[in-house]
Amino acid sequence: MRYISTRGGAEPVDFVTACLTGLAPDGGLYVPESWPQIAPPRADEAYVETAARVLSAFAGDSIPLGDLQAMCARAYASFAHHSVAPLTELGKGVWMMELHHGPTLAFKDVAMQIIAQIYDYALERSGKRLSIICATSGDTGGAAAAAFAGARYSDLYILHPHERISPVQRRFMTMTGLANVHNLALEGDFDDCQAIVKSLFADKDFVAEVGLSGVNSINWARIVAQAVYFATVQAKLAGKARFIVPSGNMGDALAGYVAGKCGLLPEGFEGHCAVNENDALARILNTGEMKRHAAVETPSPAMDISVPSNFERVLFEASGRDAGFVRQTYEAYAQTGDVALPEAVVAEFAALGFSATRVSNADTMAEMQRVFDETGWLICPHTAVGTYEARRLARGDVATIVLATAHAAKFPETVKEATGADAPLPARCGDMEAAREVFERLPADLGTVRRYVQEHSGAGR
Repeated sequence: MRYISTRGGAEPVDFVTACLTGLAPDGGLYVPESWPQIAPPRADEAYVETAARVLSAFAGDSIPLGDLQAMCARAYASFAHHSVAPLTELGKGVWMMELHHGPTLAFKDVAMQIIAQIYDYALERSGKRLSIICATSGDTGGAAAAAFAGARYSDLYILHPHERISPVQRRFMTMTGLANVHNLALEGDFDDCQAIVKSLFADKDFVAEVGLSGVNSINWARIVAQAVYFATVQAKLAGKARFIVPSGNMGDALAGYVAGKCGLLPEGFEGHCAVNENDALARILNTGEMKRHAAVETPSPAMDISVPSNFERVLFEASGRDAGFVRQTYEAYAQTGDVALPEAVVAEFAALGFSATRVSNADTMAEMQRVFDETGWLICPHTAVGTYEARRLARGDVATIVLATAHAAKFPETVKEATGADAPLPARCGDMEAAREVFERLPADLGTVRRYVQEHSGAGR
């Protein structure tokens, strides 16, 4: 298996290199040179077994299957449910795929736990140490902290927008107490954090100096790991399924497409991206308008994103894998912040299985109350964006599956406002209120963050 850049200016690399590097040297994102074909899981196949098979198909000869099986077993041992991503029936023909049974109660755990295993495996064999950086709109940082805390060969730097994530989300990042985890609260929004990360990766001297790597949703291993739960859930249901995906950076929806492309979804992929009032993704998929807007605050902060980074991979596929077109599009977008995509490319988004709509703040809050009234269940605001669209789009010929991306307890203030009910943390999380938090508040400034990483990097150790 070889991996190429969506922008066509980088040499092909193997799976491990693509994972450890994150962003390709030409600024593009890694995708497989060709798509492996993988047998769909049996309904009774254990999640760990499916995950190892799927990862092995994408790893090629980079990592032996037996090693991947051991890594997957360790990665998912901490999950509260043996199915990892169990199904719950919400209503007739509508299901929730619960992705919040990991250590930080969010879907990011599913991929991050195995990524940490892959990194330690590869770095031990290479003798290298990395500085891992991630921008987070809430859940990625906590999942990364839980996965990489105490890692032997890596230091983790988490950039989050100060006071624009929930306190519970922040505590999952800031309470590890371990020296290799660094939390930076930046004065800005998520897009500012993500822009700094991309700029750091664009500085080749800096990348080499600190051994820079990334675990944001652009990391290919995350996409592959998330493709697994689309396959395991489809195996439990007869017939075609439509997936309703609460979307910010579009990594989850892309993972569903990958599952379909590799034969893991025998009936094909149909994925509807449910976005909040930061509706850049819906505008791109529906009209081809790539236009830069400042992100606004919503009840679903992990989706407060105006530049969905994984869309680049979708554009690569929709353009017929035309790397030159992708490169020119993103160069123009970087210069002007306003690009109109060709009608033929926009039409191809739907042909690939993608669609999208916007859900308002008011509808999100009302949906949380409606689900509580009808079922007695508390759902997080991101999941509510999905269930709102599932209610609207459900039809009799397909099973509608909503990705329940986080536990309601990660957003207790919003849940309380919407429903009047308390959303306590599961007992397995312990007393997070009493835990000591460690983070540094910095300006959203490239130079400041760059100096911080240089001063704290252990790449040379």
